[in-house]
Amino acid sequence: MSRPPRVPPEGPAPTDDEAALVARLRAGDRLAFTELVGRHGGALLRLASAFVRDRSVAEEVVQDAWLAALDGLAAFEARSSLRTWLLSILANKARNRAVREGRSVPWSALGDGEGGPAIDPARFQADGHWLETHARWTEEDPERLAAGAQTRAAIERAIAGLPEAQRAVVTLRDVDGLEAEEICNLLSLTLTNQRVLLHRARTRLRQALAEFMAGAR
Repeated sequence: MSRPPRVPPEGPAPTDDEAALVARLRAGDRLAFTELVGRHGGALLRLASAFVRDRSVAEEVVQDAWLAALDGLAAFEARSSLRTWLLSILANKARNRAVREGRSVPWSALGDGEGGPAIDPARFQADGHWLETHARWTEEDPERLAAGAQTRAAIERAIAGLPEAQRAVVTLRDVDGLEAEEICNLLSLTLTNQRVLLHRARTRLRQALAEFMAGAR
């Protein structure tokens, strides 16, 4: 069975609570593993789904990551948070799975040219203004809209429709709250490429939400 990376990606140090959880895991506490899955299982599945769209395959990748984590728990040196360590294992497993399926793309090579313009230029006037006027967003609107099940579903569909690299970056940054440096280490990206991918992902999501809002009026 393959081992997790010997040098984990940099990230926040483990909290005292995490250290206690690791001690329980090393002692063979089954409830501790259940707690670990409850804390981080969702994040692992979201990241796996950024590499492989098929839900069943993503779940297999997550299971492989859990097995590798348990197998390598004795080697966990607490150089990063437990979440960052788990995500690094998952990223390696998912990347390898994508390679086997012939779907791997070197994300570091995507850069500014990935996917062409984030928004179709035909949607703008010659002076750069929108051809169509979108509903104005107030500070209250995004929170109010995000509370609706239909809006959440629309955002989830939009995220699922993003290119792999954009989907992974925006999931890690905006859904799971990782810092840019952590994401770069996990996905082997430069800071510049991470910013480009995040900008493109957010732009597409704003466009999808704007279209949803226009259709809902």
